[in-house]
Amino acid sequence: MKIVKAELFTLDLPFKVPFAVSYQTYYSMPTIIVKLTTEDGTIGYGEATPDQHVTGETLESTIAVLQHTLLPSIIGFFPFDIESIHMHMNEQVKFVPAAKAGIDIACYDLMGKLSRQPIYNLLGGQYRKEIDIPYVISIGNADETAAEARKALHEGFASLKLKTGPDLKQSIESIRAVKEAAGPHIPLRVDANQGWGTVSNTLLVLKQIEGLDIDWIEQPVYADDMDALAEVKAHSSFSIMADEAVKDSKDLRLAIQKKAADYINIKLMKCGGIYPAVKLAAQAEMEGVICQIGSMVESSVASAAGLHVTMAKTNIQSCELVGPLMLSEDIGNLSYNLPFARLPEKHGLGIDVDMEKVHRLAANHIVIQ
Repeated sequence: MKIVKAELFTLDLPFKVPFAVSYQTYYSMPTIIVKLTTEDGTIGYGEATPDQHVTGETLESTIAVLQHTLLPSIIGFFPFDIESIHMHMNEQVKFVPAAKAGIDIACYDLMGKLSRQPIYNLLGGQYRKEIDIPYVISIGNADETAAEARKALHEGFASLKLKTGPDLKQSIESIRAVKEAAGPHIPLRVDANQGWGTVSNTLLVLKQIEGLDIDWIEQPVYADDMDALAEVKAHSSFSIMADEAVKDSKDLRLAIQKKAADYINIKLMKCGGIYPAVKLAAQAEMEGVICQIGSMVESSVASAAGLHVTMAKTNIQSCELVGPLMLSEDIGNLSYNLPFARLPEKHGLGIDVDMEKVHRLAANHIVIQ
């Protein structure tokens, strides 16, 4: 069944509470829903959530490249020809991974629905049925972050992730406070989102939190300095995760060559969708690097896509697909049974998309036939 129609909807999904990371405070998440229709009327949904700090794309640039370049060019393709679709998109325009992820996810949703299979069965089968998800604590002072940690554990979460930023003193105090509030048996991860910047800053922070049981330290230095990340790993007892530093297979190869990370955070928006994410996971597995599936705080659509990859691959040992839990309005029905995320045994993405809500929230609706 060929793709005969493409649509995109621009949404601005509000957060329940503001979400602060090292480079920005978000009050809502702009995103784009991609809708593809085949000859027989089957519909597949995808999502593109760009971030100029990570993927190099803005919402406006992503709308433009989808509307004028990528979506018109994939009309007439079979969704099962996913490698050809990716090769074709790469020939049309380099990079723009979030835009390509929107199309990739919609194609996988179509593949699952047309073959009457959940997407994880197209990726190797369901290796696991559930996975723990952490509560993500945004940047704040020690009292604020500790209170948020206690609240999250009361709500049923069993692990925590703390965001920190360029204020090194606040970072140290917040890490200590959250660990004390959580207690010795609750896993804690720390994500600086490049906020500590340099090797010297990072080692200063890590020295002050020595002895604390932390799962890993994520992207403490600038993304474009793989040597710095490798130096931190070489001089620290903490496990190191690369996030913004690893967007594609070339970045991962460099991280492996320089022994810069114990873990990598794969995000569908960074790499271009499900198909390249699976390839990254296989590449990492060959070198003994453990993977996580993360997100840009996406709706149920892209979060479900990431969960399918997580459930199918043994080397993906954690995920942070918590977007639907952070949004006050979502357009899908991905459900959680805290502290776990699970997927229903339904075809495609396995979720229902509320098109009435999509139309109500949409600032833009573009049709391409």
